[in-house]
Amino acid sequence: MLKRKKKLVWQIFPSFLIITALSLSAVTYYSTRYFKQFFLKNSEKELTIRANLLHENFSGLLKQKPHNVEHIDSLCKQIGNANQTRVTIILPSGKVVGDSFGSIATMKNHRTRPEIIKALEQKKGIAIRYSATLDNNMMYIALPVIDDKKVIAVVRTAVSISAIDNEIRSVRNNIILTLVLAIAAAAMASLYVARRISRPVEDMKNGAARFAKGRLDTSLAVPDSEELSELAVTMNQMAKSLDDKITAFKNRSMELEAVHASMQEGVIAVDKDERIITVNKAAADILDFGVSELKSKSILSVVGNMELLHFVKQALSTHEPVEADIILYKDQDLILNIHSSALYETGNRRLGTLIIFHDITRIRRLERMHKQFAANVSHELKTPLTTIKGFIETIQDMLAHNDISESERFLNIIEKNVNRMVDLINDLLALSRLERLQGTDIVFENQNVGALIQVAVNSCHARITEKNMRVTIDCPQDLAAMADTGLLEQALINLVDNAVKYSPEESTVVVSAKKTNRFIDIVVADEGPGIGQEHLPKIFNRFYRVDKARSRREGGTGLGLAIVKHIVQYHRGKIDVKSIQGAGSSFKISIPE
Repeated sequence: MLKRKKKLVWQIFPSFLIITALSLSAVTYYSTRYFKQFFLKNSEKELTIRANLLHENFSGLLKQKPHNVEHIDSLCKQIGNANQTRVTIILPSGKVVGDSFGSIATMKNHRTRPEIIKALEQKKGIAIRYSATLDNNMMYIALPVIDDKKVIAVVRTAVSISAIDNEIRSVRNNIILTLVLAIAAAAMASLYVARRISRPVEDMKNGAARFAKGRLDTSLAVPDSEELSELAVTMNQMAKSLDDKITAFKNRSMELEAVHASMQEGVIAVDKDERIITVNKAAADILDFGVSELKSKSILSVVGNMELLHFVKQALSTHEPVEADIILYKDQDLILNIHSSALYETGNRRLGTLIIFHDITRIRRLERMHKQFAANVSHELKTPLTTIKGFIETIQDMLAHNDISESERFLNIIEKNVNRMVDLINDLLALSRLERLQGTDIVFENQNVGALIQVAVNSCHARITEKNMRVTIDCPQDLAAMADTGLLEQALINLVDNAVKYSPEESTVVVSAKKTNRFIDIVVADEGPGIGQEHLPKIFNRFYRVDKARSRREGGTGLGLAIVKHIVQYHRGKIDVKSIQGAGSSFKISIPE
């Protein structure tokens, strides 16, 4: 946590004030201590004199055996009342036999009192402490009464020093009052001087704060003092220079930011500690984070892909460019081509690395689709061509032997395979045209749905008649939808043709249409063999067949449903299929009305 800074005036002013206060406080402390010691010394001398006098008065009584305790106690009280001095007589055992102010019957043994211990050692005992008997701070002087080199008693005199404390307190209070007044005067003088010194500096600080906020067009006032005036002039010149450089930097930064933001490639700069320095929106989108969330974060905390983390470590460990293809596993996997370049600070010191992401998912997917498509087309064309070639060779052999009895049947087979190749090529051309359109050349017009369905059914009339099937249409006469006539007709023809093609003879195909929640639903239902659940997710792929042998026998190209899917997508709609194996299939097209 940063320490809070203080203003200059509050650094100068307290210094003056503290020096003054400490000086006066030291004088006050020394003087009160001196006065107290002085009074205590005088009290000690006076008590010693009184103790010596009492020593003479009591020595005779104390040498008599047995002691006349009542007389001794009475004498102590008389002397104490006369001199306002506490007089106490203590035997060597610690027993009190006389006290001027207390009842000796209730007084505790005094043998452990410090001044008594000293007196029993035949020395003068001195102590200052609180007396519970008198509820006062007392000074005690104890002198031994000696007979035949033995201490037969101790005479102790005591006086209250509370009066001394009161006097000292009064003197101290007067000095403190004077001290407070002196400090107040010194504070005012210190504050005035401190403000005179700090005001120009404060003005320059406010000016520097304006510079820091970007207001470089303002100038600092030039103070009267030589040092500060030179500083103000220098800062004004610095502000002008900074303004010019910041303007140039902003222009360059805006240019770089525009380039950075408009890049389709993701860009991430990482420092030596694997923390993100900068990132553009494309890279943030790839990592599923916001740009602001990624700044200054560790790349380890936002990337869970081990290949990418390994790439970053490798890029940071070398000065050479590194390139790799990785896969980010998401709802839709991303294939990324990434390469790195080392970043350097001034002085050619390594700062980190710059990583650029190229999303090549579509390219790789198209490459894979192209290879698969080429393989499928080759396979689809190879079968009829092989058949045609075989039958042509057979006919040629028959002609060589003047045997043409089977030539007509063989020619029919050749014609059927040629027609199959024509249908395949037509479907390929239709699918290619749809992919090239990309929704730009489609003309949406208000079309009667019933009429479009009737056209599709009429187009399949020959096959319907051949299989003695019945096609029923259930569609309101006024039902209309915004559609491209040719494309939607093609989609309906493909669905009806498939329903008729894969349904048994004398079965029924039902084509129905209705409006549901601002969508037009067109359903083509048949009584065919149905489709297994495992095939349903794949039936709209190119060249995918549920039953390849039957599809070829019926003349299918494997592209019909792929064409339907493209047409429905261009109409901003969707296609669904429901099927139960052995109980028929139902294809539903839903397009906006």
